[in-house]
Amino acid sequence: MSVDATLSFEEAMEKYDPVLGFEVHVELNTKTKMFSSAPNVFGDEPNTNVNEVDLGMPGVLPVVNKTAVESSIKIGLALNCKIAESCRFARKNYFYPDTPKNFQTSQYDEPIAYDGYLDIELEDGTVFRVEIERAHMEEDAGKLTHMGGAAGRIQGADYSLVDYNRSGVPLVEIVTKPIEGAGSRAPELAKAYVAAVREIVKNLGVSDAKMERGNVRCDANVSLRPHGRERFGIRSETKNVNSLRAVEHAVRYEIQRHAAVLESGEPVIQETRHWHEDTRSTTSGRPKSDADDYRYFPEPDLVPVVASREWVEELRATLPEPPAERRKRLKEAWGYSDLEFRDVVNAGVMDSIEETIAAGASADVARKWWMGEIVGRAKVADVDPSELGVTPQVIVELNKLVEDGKINNKMATQVLDGVLAGEGAPAEIVEKRGLAVVSDDGPLLEAIDAALAAQPDVADKIRGGKVQAVGAIVGGVMKATRGQADAGRVRELILERLGVEG
Repeated sequence: MSVDATLSFEEAMEKYDPVLGFEVHVELNTKTKMFSSAPNVFGDEPNTNVNEVDLGMPGVLPVVNKTAVESSIKIGLALNCKIAESCRFARKNYFYPDTPKNFQTSQYDEPIAYDGYLDIELEDGTVFRVEIERAHMEEDAGKLTHMGGAAGRIQGADYSLVDYNRSGVPLVEIVTKPIEGAGSRAPELAKAYVAAVREIVKNLGVSDAKMERGNVRCDANVSLRPHGRERFGIRSETKNVNSLRAVEHAVRYEIQRHAAVLESGEPVIQETRHWHEDTRSTTSGRPKSDADDYRYFPEPDLVPVVASREWVEELRATLPEPPAERRKRLKEAWGYSDLEFRDVVNAGVMDSIEETIAAGASADVARKWWMGEIVGRAKVADVDPSELGVTPQVIVELNKLVEDGKINNKMATQVLDGVLAGEGAPAEIVEKRGLAVVSDDGPLLEAIDAALAAQPDVADKIRGGKVQAVGAIVGGVMKATRGQADAGRVRELILERLGVEG
């Protein structure tokens, strides 16, 4: 696979302004599909959750899923959109093997939600408003698996398999208006915007929002224009990007690729692109179709969806606390500084800290464990902190063992390692590994006497008033007790032994 020429990101930013646009597809977690009674379940055997409506058999009629409509209205409200009092479905006509009807039932000129916005907070606290053009209902296509070839793409494949389980799954497609003015922060904004949408739909409970499963997928549109020019450049659309990191990298790469094409004097081609995580690059897909190419026309088998104002307000009353307001409330309740809270949010452990506090830990203790221990281990393992398997109850139990003096902080990290290794609950691991703190003064005094005898010069310094030198003796005792002594108690006993006031 050849990789296109690129300019450095810095060079691209010196000459061009990026204009972005995003189409985020959200799979709804309804029990059944958008227009049929087939189950909406992920991971089942291929082609088992499909019926004659999904396959477009002759004579069948679709029926709209009311729960999917309610979920769509909730998404629209959460995006600050207006909700259409009446809207209808349309047929989007195109042939592809994963679309057995040869059209996709979608919405065209009458979306259920329109004219909204999201205020996106970047990592340094800068707020950027993204205007939402529309959020419309549609059905998902099936899933093609290309067999053979090097990259799992259709290019070079020997044959393709199709699974229609996903065909007909309810989708809401959220389309932004052109996003201008992001400049060099365009890749960061792309990641933050998709993260915000994912957070909203997960918070609403209308989607499982797992990007690795395709519950949330992003088509990222990028174009460049020279500084000072108002007319937009030709755009490319990188399809079905399914991780936050990939969205950021895809936008960055496309900016660099567009800049190289423009610098060469060649025109940018309006096309779809495929993202490759292994090379962090895109490759050409097909020329981008405009709306006219799909020959949209009203769906004759479905009546318009009428959303009365009473129904909309009933649904509005069920909405949970918006994520931005929740973050503000939690920050104030926990007493974190702006930087501390931003780090917590960026690390993806806000929910875990909230649950740990609810389980009985203080806000400072919860942050210490999640930010100081668990986030670091997650980075090493290259997983999300929530995937490590550490529960809030584990943190509370670990901290109680420390507060009760049964283990010290160093031992606590060893116990945490044991939890991650599947050795059991913290108390079990303390017993199995023999990690309890040595609290009997007898053995401690023996170790102290040995350490003083081994370092008589240090003992003399302490007697002479250099109390800070006691750390060397404490270190010797901790080494002799394999870190199982209470360092504070050891220090007290050393000073008593030497007749020095601490």
